[in-house]
Order: sequence, then structure tokens, then C-alpha cells
Amino acid sequence: MASLSLVAYEDSGSDEESASDNDAPTSTLKRDSTVRQLDRPDNSTVGFNEDRQCRPTASAEGLSWQLNRPLLLQQPQLVENYKPALPIPSSITPQLVDNYKIASPIPSSIAPQSPAYLNPSKRCLTAPMGVRPYISKRQRLTRTEDDGVALCGTGTSSGQASTSILSSEVCERVLPYLGQKVCRMELPRRTLFQLQAHQGAVNTVQWCPAAHTSHLLMSASMDRTIKIWDGAGSGRCLRTICCHSGAVRDACWTPCGRRLLSGSFDNTAILTDVETGSEIVKVGNQFKVTCLAVQPADPEVFLCGGFSPEVKAWDARSSKMVKTYKAGIQQTLDILFLSGGKEFITSSDSVSRDSADRTLMAWDYGTTAKLSNQIFHERYTCPSLALHPEGESFVAQTNGDYIGIFSAERPYRMNKKRRFKGHKVEGYAVQCEFSRCGSLLASGSSTGLVHFYDHQSSQTLHTLRAHQQACVCVSLHPVLPSVAATCDWSGEIKIWQ
Repeated sequence: MASLSLVAYEDSGSDEESASDNDAPTSTLKRDSTVRQLDRPDNSTVGFNEDRQCRPTASAEGLSWQLNRPLLLQQPQLVENYKPALPIPSSITPQLVDNYKIASPIPSSIAPQSPAYLNPSKRCLTAPMGVRPYISKRQRLTRTEDDGVALCGTGTSSGQASTSILSSEVCERVLPYLGQKVCRMELPRRTLFQLQAHQGAVNTVQWCPAAHTSHLLMSASMDRTIKIWDGAGSGRCLRTICCHSGAVRDACWTPCGRRLLSGSFDNTAILTDVETGSEIVKVGNQFKVTCLAVQPADPEVFLCGGFSPEVKAWDARSSKMVKTYKAGIQQTLDILFLSGGKEFITSSDSVSRDSADRTLMAWDYGTTAKLSNQIFHERYTCPSLALHPEGESFVAQTNGDYIGIFSAERPYRMNKKRRFKGHKVEGYAVQCEFSRCGSLLASGSSTGLVHFYDHQSSQTLHTLRAHQQACVCVSLHPVLPSVAATCDWSGEIKIWQ
């Protein structure tokens, strides 16, 4: 038995028209295309295909409405006349109708006299109801900036940049040096930028290690914030990360240059995505974190040390502690991986009257075994360590106002004939760093000076009057041959060339 399918149309016309339709339903539902005449402002008439207006079609879940709006909606008068011809189901709210009108505009390129305007069969297809055009992430960020809305995370970070700070475009100043052979570092002489954005002492500054984003400079401060700067370009702050509730004692980039690892006095270490400012991993150490180190062979693993006799190794993929290194000390001051990442050196505050047999200790990363605790035998602590780019030696900043040099291979002997002297430490955690070529060693000073030493002769090459207060960190640019960044105990940052 054949089933009868009835298709009904809503019509908001007059009662007389409805009555006439009921008397002759076949004339309304016939398949032939009838033409309705609409008045135009110029007293002319335009016809359109009534059979292509709005037709309900049966589906498995019910009726799905296909809305095809003609191009006659160019004129407001035609819109009012056209509305009765568009039956809309009761499930569609006025808000959805308004959204549909906005999402489906008539192209402005179609003029009233164009064939597409006069012939509805050639009109452009409009977007279905509920479908919105795709907007890229960069366009959304730009639109948000234009609307005056701050690009902030959920209470953890905020950004001041309207576009991606890790964009594929390389800084114009860095671009000419990419792909070139590492050249000898030149001594910086003058100030490029003087930045005063932190409300507390700046503990460390570091350039991004990835060459194409090496214009980015990171600074970590006692005011609980981490800032990302366009250090080699405009000098402006690109992002402020507020993920810690305590002072940020140490921070470093991951080798890919897309993440930041930070440790704080709030007992946590956090891995942050630089692009979004959001937390990736947050681990609790049950002690104040003062030093961090990323495993060179496996960047997803990092070490945390601080006010504890233990150094903990964490895996960012599982957020779990994978190794523990225990020593009879009170505090770990710094951690340094040697070449290959199979061994690392820790510096502690353990010291006696005549010797410091546990000031520097060597560890086997895989077995957690202590390889040596008889590396440094003088009565000074070592607040910071630095590895030579060639991996043949490392240096230790000491509170004896000199930098000692050690072999990076067992038994890690100290070179007693060579040391870098002339600067003051006086209890500050003054850091030192090698240039990328390895020919220069730069160190801060408690007097606010920056000292540059020749690595081969250990002689002072240049002294830079950088700050009024103690200069605790200096970072040499990994690509640009004469650019350096310094910070001091008052919260000031300077970029030099």
C-alpha cells in the first residue's frame, strides 16, 4: 500500500490567501515553478523562483530546514515582502534568525543590475544556519587586542602582545646571523635598553637558546613574576607569567625554546608554555626550589634542588618523581649537567673551617650514585656553575671573589694555576656564563660591574659599569656577537651592545 506524504507550508499572508490555498492545495504544491512579483523602489518588478525558497525535507531525525535566501534582500523593502515567504519552524528562536542574517550577508560585489541579482538561479550559496566562518588564532588574538581585552590566562599569566611571540618570522636583527659559523664574541660597550619592570630583585636573565627565537629574553624576579622581553628588537615586554605564589628563585629555557622551567620559594617547579602562558606541569618538592637543570639527553626530565639534602628528578610527561639524589648537606646552590647528560655536578653550602669536601659533588644520573665529593678543597661555597661550550671544562663561581676552573672528566681536577679574579661576590648568588664561541667568560659582581675574561689567559679584557647595585647575572646572546643582558638586585635589566 502506497504511503501518502504530505508537505505543509506555513504562510503568514492574509486570511483570504489562506482560504484560497485551502480550497486549491494542488495549486500551492504543484511542482511547476510559479513566479511571484515583488515591487521594487523604482516601480519595476523582479521575479524569483518560489519553488526554491524554503522547502522542508524528511530525514531520520525529523525535519531539516534548508534556507536559501535570494539575493533580493539587497533592498529593505524587499526584505519585508520576502519574510512571509520564508516559513521558519517554531524551534528556531529569533536569536538564531538574527545570527543567520548576520552570518549570511549578500556579497556587496553583486550589483542590482547584475545577472546574479536578476536571476536567482545564479545567486551565491550562503552559509547554513549555525555555521560560523573559521577565524584563525592569530586573528582572534588581534581582535581581542583591538577590543581592549587583556590576553590573560586563568589567573596564572597575562600577555601584552597582540600576536604570537613565537611566530615563524625571525627578528630582522637576528636573521643575517642565522646559518653562519659561530664567530668570536665581541665586547659590548653601550646600552641599548634599560628596563625597569620588576618590583623586586631580578635573580636571573637568559636568552632563548633556539636561534630563530633568540631575540626573546627571560627574566625571573623576587616579585613572583617571569617576564618575556623582545630583547633584541623593540625592548618591550611581550608576556608576564604569574604562575608562582612565592619569589621565583631560578628559571631556564628548555632546548626547544618553547617552554620555561621555573622554581620558586612556594616549593613548586612549573613548566610553562611560552606561547600561551599556561601551565604544562606543576610539581611540589616539599622544599624551597633554588636551582633547576634540564636533562640534555631527555628534555622532558628536569632536576630540582633547594633547601633540602635531596635533589629530585621529575618527568614532565607523567608529572612524577623518577629519581632522588641524597647527600648530607643543608642546601643545594646550583646544578650543572656535564657533556652528554650522564653525569652532573651539584654545589652545596657544606663547608668547614679548613676544607669543603662536599661543596662540589659529582653524580651519576642513571644510577643516582655519588661519583666524587672531593672536587673542591677550599673553604668557600660556590653559588653558581657554568659549562664550557666544548664540554671540556666547567667553572665554579666562589665566595672567595674568584672563579675556579675544573676538568669535566673524572676525577674532575681543579686547575690551580688558572683562576678568574677581579670581581666581588660578597654573599650574592652572582652568576657567570661562557660565550657561545667559548673564548669569553662573563661574570657579574656585587659592585654592579660586569667583568669579561679571556678564557685562555684568564685575563680581564673589559669591565662594564652596568648597575648601581649588585649585578647578579649576565647572559651573552647565543647568535648576535656583541649583545648581552644584565640584571641587578634592584630589579633593573639592561641590554648592551
